[in-house]
Amino acid sequence: MVDPADVRARVLGDLVAASHLMTLEQIPAAVVTHAARAGWSDVAIYLADLQQERLHLLTGGDEEDPGTDARTPVELQVEGTVAGRAFQLGEIFPASADSTGQWWAPLLDGTERIGVLRVGLPHTEAEPDEDVEKLAGLIALLLVSKRATSDAYARLIRRRRMKVASEMEWRLMPPRTFATDRLLISAVMEPAYEVSGDAFDYSLSGQTVNLAVFDAMGHDTAAGLTANLAMATCRNHRSQGADLLQTADGIEKALTEQFRSTRYVTGILARLHLTTGAFTWTNFGHHPPVIIRAPRTVVQLACPPAPPMGTALDLPATVCRDQLEPGDRLLIYTDGITEARNDAGQEFGLQRLTDFLIRHHTDDLPVPETLRRLIRHHLDYHHGRLNDDATVLLLEWHGPAPYQPETIEPRVGLPARPPSTH
Repeated sequence: MVDPADVRARVLGDLVAASHLMTLEQIPAAVVTHAARAGWSDVAIYLADLQQERLHLLTGGDEEDPGTDARTPVELQVEGTVAGRAFQLGEIFPASADSTGQWWAPLLDGTERIGVLRVGLPHTEAEPDEDVEKLAGLIALLLVSKRATSDAYARLIRRRRMKVASEMEWRLMPPRTFATDRLLISAVMEPAYEVSGDAFDYSLSGQTVNLAVFDAMGHDTAAGLTANLAMATCRNHRSQGADLLQTADGIEKALTEQFRSTRYVTGILARLHLTTGAFTWTNFGHHPPVIIRAPRTVVQLACPPAPPMGTALDLPATVCRDQLEPGDRLLIYTDGITEARNDAGQEFGLQRLTDFLIRHHTDDLPVPETLRRLIRHHLDYHHGRLNDDATVLLLEWHGPAPYQPETIEPRVGLPARPPSTH
């Protein structure tokens, strides 16, 4: 008798082997064909749009593609649907209350949310097992490996035309969510299609995570060029082992040479040592970071700010040091989120920002979902119109010792947190 587990293992391996010469548009048909051998039916892939409001069916653009019949909607809302709930919480949910054998599973590249997978189980199975998670994980990896060279991907996840400056920003920045056994980083940026001057970046070097948030002068294409030059210079110096002040000096020189002091960026450059929680940072005309500490404590950090980078004022910068505690969430943001005013002239404000994050953290929502809801709330506060870029980067530090996922309750979509940080 053939062991179903062996069949599924071969199916997943064959799908990997077939993917080497596969385009993104060929993924849906290939997945359907291979999944059927393992008894998985009704497979459909949905990708989240740029603002994570809707889920769009991925097809190969052929009317005969599997999954394009009338029973398979081409678009689903994130809010108010079972598919959307799987995306929001990073968990597997049954497609309906009655037993249809269909399930929605999140598509996750590490902790970056790509979309969702609809899959039907064989009649002999009542609940999805870890093989469904493996299938969804493999599909997510295939999508990520192919999307950078696919214009079809860009067209599918965008609901309207994007400004050139925004195109530069999104192409250059890292994934919006990333995690290791000691930290989680998640970021959001609006207005997604018109953003021009904001940028965020992060990277790992041994036991150190590097962070950067930039806010360039202006709201035009030149602002996008300024932010992109600042971030590229930051990465160039960082990869050569430069410290924070050396990196900032490199950004200052690059911007001054290119723009002759007519363009500049404010910014935070920072480093967090993962085993000690030591946070080192420097400020260039930017709002300082904030620490949100359990249960509801907000610690506003302070560091003498230097002038924005690119001004050629030649004034010294200061490196400051603070200590994070296990479970701390470090918040870095641009003024577009706190200083934006509604029709009544009221600022969104730092307190409203931190209150929102604290309230949703106590609901035990995944950090990426909390930030998604924050941006929706921010847009509603301003009736859907923002006059400035709004960026939020949130880092959650779990503590000095790597936790063991098998010893704590896991949550699909995020690395499980130690009990002390729930």
